[in-house]
Amino acid sequence: MALENETLAPDFELVNQYGERIQLSRYRGEKSVALVFFPLAFSGICSGELCELRDNLALFDAAGVELIGISVDSRHTLRAWGEQEGYTFSLVADFWPHGAVAKEYGVFLDAKGFSNRATFLIDPNGIIRASFITAPGEPRSLGAYQAALAELQPA
Repeated sequence: MALENETLAPDFELVNQYGERIQLSRYRGEKSVALVFFPLAFSGICSGELCELRDNLALFDAAGVELIGISVDSRHTLRAWGEQEGYTFSLVADFWPHGAVAKEYGVFLDAKGFSNRATFLIDPNGIIRASFITAPGEPRSLGAYQAALAELQPA
C-alpha cells in the first residue's frame, strides 16, 4: 500500500544518470520535491509522461519544486534515455537493492519487478503533501501535477 499524505517521506540516497549521489533529505529546509516513480525507461507511456514534464518544467520551477524521476533501471540506462529525450532533471536508479525505495513508498509491483506510476509531492519538511497513482498502463495527467503542486502552496 502506498504511503499516505501527511506522513514523513522515507529518506534515500541513490545515484542519478550522471553518477551523482542524490539524497532526499538534502532538500529538507530548502525546497519541495516531486518524486516521480515510473516503471521503465524507453517505454512508450513513460517516455510520453516524462517528455510532458520536461516540456513543463517551468511549473515546477515556479513552485520551487525539484523534480526527480525514479525507476529500477540502471544509471547507464537512465543516462542514455535522458540524453535521447533531453531530460535536464535528475533520474535516479532504484536499481540495487532492486526497487528498495519503491518498496519503502509502497509502489513496487512484485509480480512485474518495477514500480507503479506514482508521484509524491514532498514539502521542505519532508512531509508528503500530495500524491497520486494511476492504474497500470494509464499515464498521469499534467492536470494531476498542477493540482498536486497547488497542495504545496500555503493557504
